[in-house]
Amino acid sequence: MKDSQARNGHVGVRRSRLTSEEVAPIGEYGAKANWPPGFQLYQRGVPADGVFIVLDGHVVLRNKIKVGRGFVPVIATAGQTFGSEGLSPNSHYVTDANASEETQTMFLSGAQFRAFVRERPAQTIPLLSQIMSERAYLLEKLHELAALNVDQRLISTLSHLSTDRSFTTSDGRLKLENTHHRLLCEMVGATRESIALALSRLVSAGIAERKGMTFLIEPGSLMSSFGENGNGDSTVPITREMSQ
Repeated sequence: MKDSQARNGHVGVRRSRLTSEEVAPIGEYGAKANWPPGFQLYQRGVPADGVFIVLDGHVVLRNKIKVGRGFVPVIATAGQTFGSEGLSPNSHYVTDANASEETQTMFLSGAQFRAFVRERPAQTIPLLSQIMSERAYLLEKLHELAALNVDQRLISTLSHLSTDRSFTTSDGRLKLENTHHRLLCEMVGATRESIALALSRLVSAGIAERKGMTFLIEPGSLMSSFGENGNGDSTVPITREMSQ
């Protein structure tokens, strides 16, 4: 399993993922399930139990802010976990969780997790490391919301999306369609107008290519668009985020 990487001056914490070899022993304790697009696995506030692992597809974790608006702290993709609130006693889920496409997950209940730790302690290390790396990612996300402007937050979000094959073309470029704009707004924490302007600035800077309502971005070009630690000069012309 790849370890989380420290900030290198251009991007934040890289989310790691479990390999198929690391997931295999967990499968002896967990239960697999397939979910159709849009299916809600759980709601915020309901009692939580255990932890989920995404095997294929992706799950969007969302907090509703008001009617038609929300915030997406993370998208869990293959090899990543979600719902780990359930590993704490008397806990509740803190987000909604929805399958965004045909998705397969493995669920490990609290009792099954404890049995796995007790009977296969060495093989629990990758799973625990994965959960901790995802905690580090969420802490980095909080830092970005407090310290970065909308352009920089968008670039960071695009960097993470570029690792999910459901958002990329066959040649590895990130492909953003009109249907993705709401998701970008909820992940970046910005208005639709702010996202549209930020994407236009990426096009002007030569980082993105626009074809109709679709934006194509070479992931490698995102690396040079941050100043050091996300606080220095950027190759993208920066404007203040529009008020919510």
